[in-house]
Amino acid sequence: MTISIKDVEQVANLARLAFSEEEKQDFADKLNAIVGYVEKLNEVNVEGIEPTYHVLPLLNVLREDSTQPSMERDKVLANAPDAQQGCFKVPKIME
Repeated sequence: MTISIKDVEQVANLARLAFSEEEKQDFADKLNAIVGYVEKLNEVNVEGIEPTYHVLPLLNVLREDSTQPSMERDKVLANAPDAQQGCFKVPKIME
């Protein structure tokens, strides 16, 4: 697969970019080099090799969920600037 100048022009058009003819050729050459490298990677034999999702072995350290009693409502609302019917009362922010 090769990237042509026409491909570069199409992508530039979609991205609303303008390039000179020299820049278009430069981009085509660089993109072809990238595609060539990827095609070379496709030739590597990876039979029997586990995929690497991250370079470091990561483990999630999770604890079991457990229910615990919560604070009493009166204690929670004790420092509230304003409370009404056992709930925090806050200023209205939308009309």
